[in-house]
Amino acid sequence: MPKPNWTLDRLPTYPTLTTSKTEKKCLTRGSKPTPTKSLHSLFFCIRLSLQRKTLFPFFFLGSQNQYIQVKKKKKLQFSFSLILLCPSRIVNFSFIVFSKMVRSKAPSKKQQKKGIDFKKIKRKLGRKLPPPKNATNTEIISKAIVLPEQSVATNKEGLAVSKKGLTLKELLQQTSHYNAKVRRDALMGIKDLVLKHPAELKLHRYAVIDKLRERISDDDKVVREALYQLFKSEIFPGCAEDNQGLFISLMMTYIFNAMTNLAIDIRLMAFKFFDLVVQFYPPCFSLYAEKILQSYEDILRTNRFYLEDKGKLKSTLSGLVRYLSLLPSKKPESEKNTSGDGIIHAFEPDVPKENAGFSVIIKKLKELVLVLINCFQDFIPLLNSMPQLDAQSFECILSILQSIDIALRFFIYVTHEERSESKSLQGSFDQTLSSGLSKKLLGVFPLNSKHHLSVKEDDRYFILNIVMTEIFLHLRDWTCPVFERFLEFIENALLGKICSSTPSGKATWEKHVPSLLPFIPKLASEVTTGWQSRLLEAFTQTFKDCNPESSLKLACLSTIEEMLIHRGDMHYTEASDAGVLDYQTIWIRELPLLLTFLGDKWPSSSQVVLRLLLRLGQFACSNSFLLWEYENTQFALCEFFSTCQEGNIYYGPFMSLPRDSQELSICCLYYFSNLSTPLLKSIASCCLCPELEPLVFFRVIEVLHAAYRAGHIQIADHIGFFMTLLSRFKVFPEYIYLVRESDGEVSNRGTLKSLTSVVCSCLSQMGDSSVVLRILEKVVLDLILLEPPFENACAMLRVFIMLDSKPTRLSEQSIIALSNFLPGYLMDVVHCIPEDDVHTWRYYLLPCFFLFDRSNKLLKLVLNVIGSFLTDSSLSLASHTSAKYATDSLSRINATVSLLLLMYKDVKVQKIISLFRTEIGSILQSIASLQSSEVKMTLEERHRFQCSFEQLKVVTSTPAVG
Repeated sequence: MPKPNWTLDRLPTYPTLTTSKTEKKCLTRGSKPTPTKSLHSLFFCIRLSLQRKTLFPFFFLGSQNQYIQVKKKKKLQFSFSLILLCPSRIVNFSFIVFSKMVRSKAPSKKQQKKGIDFKKIKRKLGRKLPPPKNATNTEIISKAIVLPEQSVATNKEGLAVSKKGLTLKELLQQTSHYNAKVRRDALMGIKDLVLKHPAELKLHRYAVIDKLRERISDDDKVVREALYQLFKSEIFPGCAEDNQGLFISLMMTYIFNAMTNLAIDIRLMAFKFFDLVVQFYPPCFSLYAEKILQSYEDILRTNRFYLEDKGKLKSTLSGLVRYLSLLPSKKPESEKNTSGDGIIHAFEPDVPKENAGFSVIIKKLKELVLVLINCFQDFIPLLNSMPQLDAQSFECILSILQSIDIALRFFIYVTHEERSESKSLQGSFDQTLSSGLSKKLLGVFPLNSKHHLSVKEDDRYFILNIVMTEIFLHLRDWTCPVFERFLEFIENALLGKICSSTPSGKATWEKHVPSLLPFIPKLASEVTTGWQSRLLEAFTQTFKDCNPESSLKLACLSTIEEMLIHRGDMHYTEASDAGVLDYQTIWIRELPLLLTFLGDKWPSSSQVVLRLLLRLGQFACSNSFLLWEYENTQFALCEFFSTCQEGNIYYGPFMSLPRDSQELSICCLYYFSNLSTPLLKSIASCCLCPELEPLVFFRVIEVLHAAYRAGHIQIADHIGFFMTLLSRFKVFPEYIYLVRESDGEVSNRGTLKSLTSVVCSCLSQMGDSSVVLRILEKVVLDLILLEPPFENACAMLRVFIMLDSKPTRLSEQSIIALSNFLPGYLMDVVHCIPEDDVHTWRYYLLPCFFLFDRSNKLLKLVLNVIGSFLTDSSLSLASHTSAKYATDSLSRINATVSLLLLMYKDVKVQKIISLFRTEIGSILQSIASLQSSEVKMTLEERHRFQCSFEQLKVVTSTPAVG
């Protein structure tokens, strides 16, 4: 308050001022004024002093404990100081008066009265006599000097210290220092120490948290922010494996205390700390739900900082969104009517399975929603007045709308639980809440700026309107007058007419439109026919135009599943919704093309498409329209597996997809009512690829055989599929002698053996073996005559012996064909397999031995063929048989001797071969003549051959056993 200068002429006077007798006496006699309690007397004393050009010290005691003192500073200046003694403050007023200098009269000296020579001093009772002047003071006064401990004198060797050489205990003590800079440095020192010595935090975590929590309500903003960063980066992550509930309870007490602090900054920072706690320990939301909701309601009611500091409001609202997102929400349609449904929540084990505490949460949440609606209303005038929507205002409004939307989802969830459990809990929606949402929030839809919008602002308003539309659709009040406005917005949003055409606008459109798609099935089933067609057309266009790998495409697929597969009360019948079937046809035919387009670049999207195809196939049996369309997709799926162009095979995405996606695609095959031959060929090409895992390979066979048993594959196609696998399976390495004991590790011969066993098992389950053999006989013989590798030939021969019986059911033509093939096969087996590997050569020779046992004629023909190509050496073996390895004379002779020795080692074959001594003798004579004439051998080779030949002559001359 400024100090006024008052002159004598300008001194304030009061018209009602009256002069008392005492005051008049002072004026006439020139005496000093006496203390008074009248304000009028105060100004009288001031006027009296000014008139006499003298200064009288006087005091004034008023009703407000006012103390006035007047004193003289200079001859030409008088200063009056008014000191107001109030309970809370002291105010000084100075009045300076200027006037002409007038010599004052000397004060009259009064004659002093003569005093008494020896005056007797009267002392009051109870007072202690003062000490004599010459007394000695014996009192001792001492003061202690307190010095802090010097770090130089302390031995900290082996202790964990910070950069400044302070231990954790010393740093924790400094967090309570009166200087804010010291407190901040202490927190930074703790961070440095924990980074260097993580074990210190684990050992003293509870002591650290117990001490640091006191700084949550620190007066200094920098200290609070440093504490927040320390908890966020070091303490909470370091204690993630411990019992978090204990130290969270230590934190929450101080957080709640800070939420009630008078300083708004401390309160807002408390919400930030709580947001951090929720991120690291989500179950705390259920423990402190009532208090937290009440605290958010209190801080949001204090709306004086809405428009002043939007950054703080934004931080608070974003924390509220994260907190409310932990509440359970409405179950998706895809999980209804399924067994074992639990609460849909990210942290389900920590959520109570009963709705006992929901009543309190619902009550507080309703009150909070009403406060949020009021907050939203406070921003509406700002939107209309601002030339552009700034980022902070947008974030604040968006968080408000998102919080309301999450709360409504929770109300819907509770309502669903009440209905399913038949509980008497009061409904989640009431008239006050519905009215507030309809009038105050939805009544201003859509939000639009009155000024020219930039591209960024256009996208921001689009996002806000999207969330408002979600809120409206959750309310399900689709009879209100604004329903048409929302339908128009949904249609334009799906068609992309609202967002900008820039890349950022396209990204915004693909990010936020998916939130509207879950409502499309219900809207399409309840709106009028005109709006149904418009919405489905807009949705179909969106499905075609969006990027295949985007989240919008996945949301479209989920919506298509909702509208294709009947659930609950929402379904389309062929008679009543014929218009919908056209759109369903487009959606189904688009799926295989989308699957091929996605390839192996976006496996997650491919998996969603495959899952939809599988669900469609499972449901198609109950809908003739869907069954027809599903059947037509198998022709487009051929490209997904493999294609053959000009003899070259091009593999589709199936080969490169993850194992779970391959499983989905294989399961889809079962639900085709009639698997086409082109699709089976495409699948067979994939199975023959060496890069395909054996587990997937055998899973294909399992599913296709199940489809055959269900009548979905013709028997001829099924047998042809099996024979294609056996005949074209490529074995590596090509030379079997390179593989000894570790067959399964370095080659795929073990896979072919397993395949042969599986095929034989499946063929044995297809019906009468004689009928199956009759169908399969010609197919196998045609493949054998193509001279496949002996491994594939062995697989097909095993199929023969599995279906054949004794005596053989093979036709005469088949026996003759086999007699021309088997000699070369036997020679290759003996030539490629070492003599000491008995197990391997028995595996490949056993099918032939079974055929010889069932048909003696076949054995005789085979022996004659072997003798003929030994006799006619000028002819190559390839012209007589299918041998690929034993081609020269020496190889033929050695192979023949080894083969006959192996045949004689088998008891059953020995009995049979002993019946053909003439043929055996002819073979021995041919071998002897070749040895002595044409064949050139080294001394070692001749010795080895001579030993084998002598052994053969011995076994042939020995009678058969039994």
